[in-house]
Parts: sequence; C-alpha cells; structure tokens
Amino acid sequence: MVVLDVPAQPPPAITAPAAREVSFGHVAGSAPRGTRRVIVRIGERVLADRPLRGTRFSLRVDLPPREVNLRVTAVGAGGRRSSAVVRQVVGLARAAGAPAAAPRLEAALGRRVDALTRSFGGVSGVYVQDLHSGYGAAWNARARFPAASTLKLAIAVAVLRAETAQPARRSELERLLHELLVHSDNEAANRLLARLGGSWRVDETMRALGLRDSLMYGGYEVEELRRPAALRPIPLRVDEQPSFGVGKYTTAWDLARLAQAVHLAASGRGPLPALGVTPSEARHLLWLLAHVGDRGKLGRYLDGSTSLLHKAGWLGTARHDHGVVVWRGGVFVVAVLTWDRSGVGSAADVLAGRVARSALDVFRELG
Repeated sequence: MVVLDVPAQPPPAITAPAAREVSFGHVAGSAPRGTRRVIVRIGERVLADRPLRGTRFSLRVDLPPREVNLRVTAVGAGGRRSSAVVRQVVGLARAAGAPAAAPRLEAALGRRVDALTRSFGGVSGVYVQDLHSGYGAAWNARARFPAASTLKLAIAVAVLRAETAQPARRSELERLLHELLVHSDNEAANRLLARLGGSWRVDETMRALGLRDSLMYGGYEVEELRRPAALRPIPLRVDEQPSFGVGKYTTAWDLARLAQAVHLAASGRGPLPALGVTPSEARHLLWLLAHVGDRGKLGRYLDGSTSLLHKAGWLGTARHDHGVVVWRGGVFVVAVLTWDRSGVGSAADVLAGRVARSALDVFRELG
C-alpha cells in the first residue's frame, strides 16, 4: 500500500484582535479553503465553535478581563486542523464598545460625590460619567490642579498622532511609550517631547480635543516626586481653586475627556481618528494603560471583575488618577484630582477609590 503525505493546512490569518492591544471580543480573519469550522479558545476553554461557509469569519466572544493568548483553529475536511495564536490581548467586556450618550447628572451619584469630596481635608476635583447612559456627576471639575504625570497620556496621544503607524514591536518608540505610561518615567516623557519638537505639540493636540484647561508647560524634572433632574447637566464649575503658581495644570473634566477620547478611538469613534490616531493605536494605548500597576487609587476598592485602564500622577502637594473602568455591563470614565498645600497622603488615594467604587455601584444599579 502506498501512503501519500497530506499537505499541511495553512493557518488562519487573523485580522482582529491584534497582539498587545485591548479587544472587545471581536475575532475576525480568513481561513484556508476547505475550512468547515472555526474554533476560538483560551487555553482549554472554548469561547466559540462555529461552522464556516467560505473563507472569511467574523464573530463575537466574551473575553475575560485580563491578558490572554487567543487561539483560532480552522478545522477542514477529515478533521485536518491548523491554528494561529494572538498573544498578549487584554480582554474587555463587549458592552464597553457600545455607543456613548450625552452627559447628564445622576442625582444619587452626585450626592455621594459631594459627600466624599466635602469630607476630604484638602481641595479636590472629580468628574465621572457612564459612557452608555451618559449619567454622571462632578465636583469642582473645572478647577485647575498641578498636573504632575497625568498629562503623560496626552504626550502618548500626541506622539501617536504624529506617527504613521503603530510602533513596531521592540522598537525604541514602543519602549519609550511603555516606560512613559506603565512606569511613568520622566526621562521617557522628555525624550518623546523632544521627538515631537516640544511640549507645544501636546498643547496643540489637547486644544484640538477641546481640552482648554490643561497646559503641558515644558518637560519633566528627572527626579520628580511621584433642568428636570433627569435632564440636568453634570455640573462643570470651579468651587475651589488650588493656588500652586506656574507650571503644568489640568482639570478633572479635561482628564476624563482625554481618557474618553482614547477609549472611543479604540472603536473608531470620537475626535481622535480624525486627528490621525488609528483605532489600532488607541487599542495599544489602552493595552499599555491596563498594565499600570498602581491600583491603590481608583482601583483601591474595585473587584477582579472590572478592568482599570488609567494613568496616575503625584507631587508632594497633589495626587491624581484618571482613566477608564470597564465592567460587564458597560464602561465609565473617572478623574479624581487632589491638592493640599501642606501635602497629601493616603486620604487622597482613599477618596479616588471611594469615588470609583460609588460610581460602579450606582451604574450597576442603573444597568
């Protein structure tokens, strides 16, 4: 008997998700001719097993809220199989990719935020908004605070706006962005500002996004210290203004809108795609923010079912955190800024954590 070798089946070509990006559960690509089924799994866990006609596939799966390696397997005639793996994908709930609504005040959350901020000993600024319902609350949201490292996200956005493609794997630019956001490295920030040609490019990007109460003001010191109620707008006021002199500044409202712009851009929405930041670049930024290790502020009281994508900043007199919180029912942006002339401590971190947890509880009840 003559045994003929059966040629190996080529692996599927995966177009979504991509490595080192966040994913809302969209899996797409093309399979080799003759494929009968497409299987998507993480380890031994099967997320989808679907019949296929033709060669192209596009399906939705529920990814866990953590970093995973995703395997897509094409099954052909006679059970022949071939697979491709996408590594280092951070899963986000499918609901996080839904369209955003206009902001409006949620009265119960407003009362909670007022009580929390009034009990804080120093000056604080808060803005929080659920992106699906539009409900949210604010306190002192347009007061300017010393920005510290929070504007490093704005540096990253300006850099990617200036680039023609996502940074190549293991490139110098990828390393600098990782150091900038994950480790909040000042030297990386300064090198990226030099690459841009100066901090004015960051300011110009923020103005293009409508963020008019934020200023980059040069680089970083290398040894930095680390109506009817249902229709009422979220209040955007200055209730108390810190006095900190000249330097970088920002507001809770601006930081929340910056985080929102990056989140929306990950799905091709909002203002950033028109400014040159691609959805892939935005998903990579969110992937980097998901690796920020400091969960003692906004993440202080969040449980493991949520994903926190954020950027904190601190000085001797100020502690801030801002970002995106994703939970199974949706997504909200939150920024909490604190300042005290005599210095801020753990009470500022507790305030940020309580605001984020209160928002999550209210939005879960509404959802």
